[in-house]
Amino acid sequence: MKSVIIGSGSWGTALAQVLQDNHQDVIIYGIDENQVRDINENHRNSIFFEDVELNPELKATMDINVVKEADIVLLAVPTFAIESICQQIDPLLSKKTIIINVAKGFHPETNERMSEVIRRSISQDHLSSVVSLIGPSHAEEVVIRQLTSIDSVSLNVDDATKVQELFSNQYLRIYTGCDEVGSELGVAIKNVMAIASGIIAGLGYQDNTRAALITRGLQEMIRFGTHFGGNPQTYIGLTGVGDLIVTCTSVHSRNFEAGYKIGKENDVTDFLATNKKTVEGVRTAKIVHNIATENNIDMPICEEVYQILYQGKEPRTCANDLMLRELKQEF
Repeated sequence: MKSVIIGSGSWGTALAQVLQDNHQDVIIYGIDENQVRDINENHRNSIFFEDVELNPELKATMDINVVKEADIVLLAVPTFAIESICQQIDPLLSKKTIIINVAKGFHPETNERMSEVIRRSISQDHLSSVVSLIGPSHAEEVVIRQLTSIDSVSLNVDDATKVQELFSNQYLRIYTGCDEVGSELGVAIKNVMAIASGIIAGLGYQDNTRAALITRGLQEMIRFGTHFGGNPQTYIGLTGVGDLIVTCTSVHSRNFEAGYKIGKENDVTDFLATNKKTVEGVRTAKIVHNIATENNIDMPICEEVYQILYQGKEPRTCANDLMLRELKQEF
C-alpha cells in the first residue's frame, strides 16, 4: 500500500519513519523547503529533532500530486488546517482512500470533530473511511523508538485493522476501536486538562494536586463524552486516561508547557503576547466552554481554564475557587 504523510512536522515525521521502519511505501509531503531538504539529504528533521538520525530510506517532497496514487493519506497538520488540506487533496485522489487523522481537537468555527470535517471535505468517491490514529504519544519519543501504544479508531472496522497492521511493530503497538465520538472527544478535552496541569505546576503545587486534577479531569471527559454518545469504557483506555496522563505529566506537551508559563506568571498576558506555537488546548477550552454551556454540562476545570485564557482570571484564584466549590459525593 502507498502511504502519503501530509505534514513534515514532528508527528508526521515520526509516523512516516514508523512506516519506513516497517518497509512500507511511504513519503512525506511538506511545504517547508528546508525541512524537506533536511530529511532527504541529511536524514534529519533538525528543527524538531536536533540530534536524531532518521531512517535513511525516508523521503519527502514538496509536490502535492504525490497523493494521486495513494491508498492511505495521513493528515499530520493542526486542526485549523484539516479542512483546507482536505479540499486541496480531494480533486487529486484517484480512488477510495483511507484518510488517517492524528489531530486532536475541533474545527475552530463549526466545532466539528476532525472525522466529521474530513467526511464533509472529501468526496465519497475518494473516501474509503476516516481512521483516527490517536492516544498517549509524543513524537519526540516515537522517533527514537520508545515503546508506545495508541489506538486506530474508525467506524470502518476493516480499515481500522489495516491501519493497525500497517503501523504496528516492535516499538509501536496499535489497538483498534470503534468509539469515534468518545475517543475524539477524549483526546481533545485532555489538552485543556494539560493546560490546567501546567498551571498548577507553575503555581508550585505538586503530586497531590496533580493526582486530583487528573482524576477529576477524567470525570469531566467522561461527563462530556457520554453526553454526546461516547462509551464510558473508552475513557479508561488509551484515548481516555492514557492520553490524559501523558499530556498532563510530560515536558514534551505543548499544552502543559503553556500552562506552566501561565501558572509561573500567575497571569495569562505574557503567554498570549509571546506564544508562537500551536497549543490546541487554547482553542479547545473556548469550544468546550461554549458547548458545555449550551448543553448544561458541568465542566468546572475546563471552565476555570477558559476563564484564565479568555477572561483574564488569576490562576491562583481559579485554583482556590475549585477547592471551595460546594461539597459533594465523588460519583
